[in-house]
Amino acid sequence: MAKVLISIREEFLEKIDELAEDEQRSRSELIRQALRVYMRRRGGLSNTPFNANAHIVESILFD
Repeated sequence: MAKVLISIREEFLEKIDELAEDEQRSRSELIRQALRVYMRRRGGLSNTPFNANAHIVESILFD
């Protein structure tokens, strides 16, 4: 898996870390999931079985 370096305000990173801890997942997984949701809503993510399953999980977690 490729690694990406991004800049995030410290306050925002603290909120990300709190949410990741609440959901018992890593910061990376939380950000990957957020990007999948964003890309799906923008129409930039194909409808593979993996993405269909991710959509089901998203609805359970976020709706």
